Amino acid sequence: MPQLDTSSWFITALSTAITLFIMMQLKISLHNFPQTPSIKSVKLTKSNNPWEFKWTKIYSPLSLPQQ
Repeated sequence: MPQLDTSSWFITALSTAITLFIMMQLKISLHNFPQTPSIKSVKLTKSNNPWEFKWTKIYSPLSLPQQ
């Protein structure tokens, strides 16, 4: 069974990594990012919920009458 020639694997992997790095750098550098991001104003809206105007009593399980 012939031996597998691995002498060119290092240069192949290195050139592939360099090529992918260069392609990603070109792809990122050609992307248009906004120069000055605008600040959005956030308005706090008060909703009128019926339970906000009432007092509610919360019963813990230990204070309930035993059945």
